[in-house]
Amino acid sequence: SAAASGIRSVRLLLGQMQFTKTEQPLSHAARCLSQAASQPEPSASEDEAVNPTFVNRNPRNLEQMALAVKDRGWKTTWPHQEFYHRLMFSRSQHHVTAQVFSSCSPIPVLSCSTKEWAVKKELASTNCVAACQAVGEVLAHRCQQAGITRMVYRAIPWTYRSDGVQSFRAAMKAGGITLSEPRRKYIGT
Repeated sequence: SAAASGIRSVRLLLGQMQFTKTEQPLSHAARCLSQAASQPEPSASEDEAVNPTFVNRNPRNLEQMALAVKDRGWKTTWPHQEFYHRLMFSRSQHHVTAQVFSSCSPIPVLSCSTKEWAVKKELASTNCVAACQAVGEVLAHRCQQAGITRMVYRAIPWTYRSDGVQSFRAAMKAGGITLSEPRRKYIGT
C-alpha cells in the first residue's frame, strides 16, 4: 500500500510535468498566430534628455592627441609661439627659477624656484648647479602631479651648454618629463 501510494504520487507528478510542458507550446503557438503587437514609441525621460550646451570635462584631450590648434605667432618672434606648454628656465645672480606656461595664458601654470622656503632650506647655495638640479626634480614632480608630461623647452643658445642648464634638463628628463611636444596632426576634411 505504501509502494502503491508512492507510485501514484510519482505518476501524478509526471502527469503535472507533462501537462505544463504541453501548455507552453500551445500558448507559444497561439502567440505566433496572433498579430504582431505594436511597439510603443520610446519617450525620452528627464534623465535621458541631451543638454544643448556641451561642456568638455577633459579640455586637454585634444592637446594630448596632438589635434588641438597651436598658435603659430610670427616667424620673427623668439621663442616660438607654437606650443601647448612651454618651459622657461632662468638663473639670476641669487636664485634659480623654472616656470611652465600654457599657450593660452601669460601667467605660469606651474613654477618652482629657490626662493621657496621648502627648496631653499635643503640647499647650501641657491644659484649653484645642485640648485638647478633640485629645481628640476621638484618641477618634474609637480608636472607629473598636474598631468603635464610633454612641453617645449628651448634654452637660450649661449647658456645651453652650461652645467646648470644641463643638470636641470637631466633632472626633468629623469622625472619623466619629455622636453618636446608631438607635431600637430592635421585631419583632412
